[in-house]
Amino acid sequence: MRALTAAGSAAALLALLPAAPPAGAGEPEPGSLQGAFAHAAERYGVPESVLLGVSYLQSRWDDHSGAPSVSGGYGPMHLTDVRAALEREPHHGHGTEDPRGDTARGTREVRGTLPEVAEPPERLRTLERAAELTGLDEEELRTDPAANVEGGAALLAAAQEELGLPPSDDPARWYGAVARYPGSSDTGAAKVFADEVFAVIREGGRRTTDSGQVVTLAADPDLTPDASLLAESDPRTASPGAAGRDELVECPRSVSCEWIPAPYQEYTDADGSPNYGNHDRANRPESQEIDYIVVHDTEATWDTTLKLVQDPTYVSWHYSLRASDGHIAQHLPLRDVGWHAGNWYVNAKSIGLEHEGFLTSPDAWYTEAMYRTSARLVKYLARRYDIPLDRQHVLGHDNVPGVTGANIPGMHTDPGPYWDWGHYFTLLGAPFHPTAGPRSELVTIRPEYDEHRPVYTRCDGSGEPCPPHGSSAVRLHTGPSADAPLVRDVGLRPGGGDSTTGVNDIGARATTGQRYAVAERRGAWTAIWYLGQKAWFHNPAEAPTAVNSRGWVVTPREGVASVPVYGRAYPEASAYPEGVPAQALSPLPYTVEAGQAYAVGLRTEGEYYHAKTFDPAHHVVVRGEEEYLQIQLGHRVAFVKASDVTVRRAR
Repeated sequence: MRALTAAGSAAALLALLPAAPPAGAGEPEPGSLQGAFAHAAERYGVPESVLLGVSYLQSRWDDHSGAPSVSGGYGPMHLTDVRAALEREPHHGHGTEDPRGDTARGTREVRGTLPEVAEPPERLRTLERAAELTGLDEEELRTDPAANVEGGAALLAAAQEELGLPPSDDPARWYGAVARYPGSSDTGAAKVFADEVFAVIREGGRRTTDSGQVVTLAADPDLTPDASLLAESDPRTASPGAAGRDELVECPRSVSCEWIPAPYQEYTDADGSPNYGNHDRANRPESQEIDYIVVHDTEATWDTTLKLVQDPTYVSWHYSLRASDGHIAQHLPLRDVGWHAGNWYVNAKSIGLEHEGFLTSPDAWYTEAMYRTSARLVKYLARRYDIPLDRQHVLGHDNVPGVTGANIPGMHTDPGPYWDWGHYFTLLGAPFHPTAGPRSELVTIRPEYDEHRPVYTRCDGSGEPCPPHGSSAVRLHTGPSADAPLVRDVGLRPGGGDSTTGVNDIGARATTGQRYAVAERRGAWTAIWYLGQKAWFHNPAEAPTAVNSRGWVVTPREGVASVPVYGRAYPEASAYPEGVPAQALSPLPYTVEAGQAYAVGLRTEGEYYHAKTFDPAHHVVVRGEEEYLQIQLGHRVAFVKASDVTVRRAR
């Protein structure tokens, strides 16, 4: 089954940008964003291609209507003012989800406290510096894209001067200034950022921004930057970074990566009982296969995230990724099990990636630099552990099932509807394309992110609509009409109640890359099997929100009216050795009914990692003979016993 889902996952690295335009394009229109880049480049003596390349790595040329990124960056040039990056309750410290997700050990109390915010570093205060250099008002730099571009050009010109280098029309001579731009704290991160910028310039491209502006960058395929300008001239990035990084890191050489370990130590709870944290030692993949990569967002800034993961009373994950430049910190050896996904079965078989970001702030946006290094890291992990690059194995935290019905309402919902799964998988070299004819029984969700803007509410707690923004998620209705009620999730609302348009409500949502079995088609509407019901979404031929796909589906075996569904694939009771209590196979409050079909993810044997002591010598991996199939049940995945269903190729 793994081989069936792996098709195309080893595709070569795709172009960094849409197709490059020919050189020698005409003059930009007055007042256009393209014109703003040309004007700022001329005024400050920065090559226009350098200015465009830096902007693309920071914002993909979007202005986000003047709203800040997660690290307080504004506009196309990501001028930073950290006062706008609101500090919130951290990702694993809110809600009722137990990040460890092992019912055999009781609920994990997340005790980590929010550290005090120190004076923000220079990389989070570039907007005030741009105001000094340009004489422009800070509010204008935040909200006016043309002023913002001018501020970015001024910062690059100032960096070139500080490095003792003269202005130059040759983009290759700006490598050191480009490396300085995101304010990286070490040479490795600065170099990776600059290398990505110059890769963009070589490739060139064209894109329509979030404000409808068309921006082009002519390809310069022969450009070779002078990398010595960084090594010889920049005293501020003196720490070794990727150039001399710790041998403990497990990262591709093409990214900047450092080792900041999560502590494995014992401590005493408030009631005097012994405890330990914030992860479990293991010996993967020898002891257990690694099947999943789980994408999270931090719900906190970078500095807060690092302080929390080093707290033994908090929880842990394997990697954190910084927004401003894509820098990566590794916290756990990949052989060990982090407490991050809220489901012990998934934790034991996954690698967790936390991205600096806030899911309820659509314009506290994820930077292009972070998307790119994340994609490089995931490709490296996928190759190392033979993990297929698809949405059955690369999950969002919001796709991880609750371990029991009682856990479903408290499960987390990050990275949310504003994470651009389509762009992410294009960077992974595994874009979502149609693989079947127009009447296929399977569809893969794939709205056009920038143009697809469903209304969400409760981003700020007020109940008012969130700011309009592109989204990876489509909304699901009980009938083929936008006026039909949203489908219900009986697990999310055990007492009944309708799904809502709340940004954290996943009860009626399907997301880019997820594959579903088609129940019915009617005009511009498609129905899929979803949580035991038909769920309709708008899918017009002229602007489709899904593509037709090949694959496999499960249906209840002949003569069976309904099949139970599980949130974990645990072994049968007879598989547990003496001294290891058998774990209950607790069905979720959903069933797969006769006549319904669900897309298959992976096949696996039942497995449980018994790890309840600080000494890993007492840890045991229990394997059974009962086989399970992962299915796309709703927004979250789930498991059915292979003995309960029939597997067939989708029609």
